[in-house]
Amino acid sequence: MNRGTTLAQKLVARAAGRLFAEVGEEASCRIDLALLDDATLARQLLPLAKSRGLPVWSPEQVVLTLDHHAPEHDERSRSYARAARDWAGSQRLQHVFEGRGIGHVVVPRTGLLRPGMLCIGSDERTSTAGAFGALALCLEPRALLSALARGDLRVGTPATLFARWSGRLSEGVSAKDMVLAMLDRLGGDGATGQVIEFCGEAIAALPMAERMTLTNMSAELGARTALVAPDELTRAWLEATGADLDELGFSRWTSDEDAEGLRQSWDASSLAPQVALPPGPAQVRSIDDLAPTRVDIAYLGACTGAKLDDLRAAARVLAGFRIAPSVRLLVAPASVADRDAADRDGILRRLIEAGATVLGSSCGACAGLGNAISEGATVISSTACNLPGRMGAATAQVYLASPFTVAASALTGRISDARPILA
Repeated sequence: MNRGTTLAQKLVARAAGRLFAEVGEEASCRIDLALLDDATLARQLLPLAKSRGLPVWSPEQVVLTLDHHAPEHDERSRSYARAARDWAGSQRLQHVFEGRGIGHVVVPRTGLLRPGMLCIGSDERTSTAGAFGALALCLEPRALLSALARGDLRVGTPATLFARWSGRLSEGVSAKDMVLAMLDRLGGDGATGQVIEFCGEAIAALPMAERMTLTNMSAELGARTALVAPDELTRAWLEATGADLDELGFSRWTSDEDAEGLRQSWDASSLAPQVALPPGPAQVRSIDDLAPTRVDIAYLGACTGAKLDDLRAAARVLAGFRIAPSVRLLVAPASVADRDAADRDGILRRLIEAGATVLGSSCGACAGLGNAISEGATVISSTACNLPGRMGAATAQVYLASPFTVAASALTGRISDARPILA
C-alpha cells in the first residue's frame, strides 16, 4: 500500500520537477532563492573562489544582507563590508539589504520568500525560512559556490521528525523554551540529517515570529533544516509583505496524515521555562531545577531572540521596574523594522526606562562581534548558541533562555522565572 508523503518530500519533488521524491533518494533541484551574508561571503566564499570569480546564475534570485560587520568598528569590518558591496555590484544583484538588520528576519518581510520554495544559504540559521513552508538548506562553502553558479543542487530527500506539540504555552513561556525542551530530551544530535516538522495545536497557536524561533534553532538538534506547514496565519503574514502566493501554490504544502517519519510529542501546557547551561545548547535544565545563578549581562539580541514579539515579551516583564544595579541589559533588535515598531508601540521606551542599553540591529554579539560581552562575565542570552567563545569572550559563561527569562534575570540579578512577575 502506498503511504502518504511528507512536506519535505513534496518540496524536494517540486524543486526537481517531479511528482514524487523517495526518502533517501537524490534529485537534481532548481534553486528559488539564495540567501547570503557579508561575513560568509567575504571570509569564505570570495577567498575560496579566488581568481575564478564568484558568478551567480540569477541576479534576481540571490539576496545579500550586510548584517554581521555592521556597524563597521574597525578596518577588518570595513574591508569585509567593502568586499561584499563590490561583489554585489559586479554581479548586479537586485536584492542587497544594508542597514536593515539581520537577513533571516529582514528577508521574510520583503515578499521574496514563499511557501514551496527551495532556498539555500550560507549559515545554519538559513532554516529560519522553514517557518514559512520553504525548504531552506545551509550549504558548506564549496557546495554553495557551485550552486550559486549553476542555480541547481543535488538534494538527498531527508527523513522527517514530526515534533508534535499539544496544549498551549503558559504566560512567561515561549518558543525558545520549546526548542530547549526538545534539546533536553533529544540532545544535540537527536535529529541529525532529518527535517524537523513542527506541528500540533500549540504550533498552530504561535505567531509567525515564534515559529521562526523554532525553525531557527533546528541546527542545535543536528537537523538538516526545519519546517512549519503554512496555514492562514502564514498567508496573512506573507500577503502583508506583498508576496505572490499564487505562483507556487499554498494549500498543498502540508504533510499527509499517513506520511512516514519519526514522531515525538510534547505538552506545551506543562512546560516550564528552560535554560541551557554552558558549555553548549544541549545542557538544558528546567528553571525550577536550576540553582541560584547571578548574571552580569543580560543580552536580548539575534535573529533567534530579538524580533518584535521578543522585545514585547521582555518589556512586559520589565514594565514599571528597574533592572538590578549589577546587571547590564543589552538590547539589539533583530531588524530596524522591529526596532521602529517597538519604538512606535512604546516597547523601546519601557526597556530603556528599565535600564536597557539599545544597540544596533545586527548580528553583533551573537556572532562574537562588537565587544559587547566582557571576559569572565556570566551572561543570560536569547541567542541560539552558547559554545565557548561564540559570543566573542572566550571566558564568558553564557546561558541561553527565552526573552521572558532574560528580562526577569536582568531584573533580579540572577537567572529567574518570569512567571511570578507576570502573575
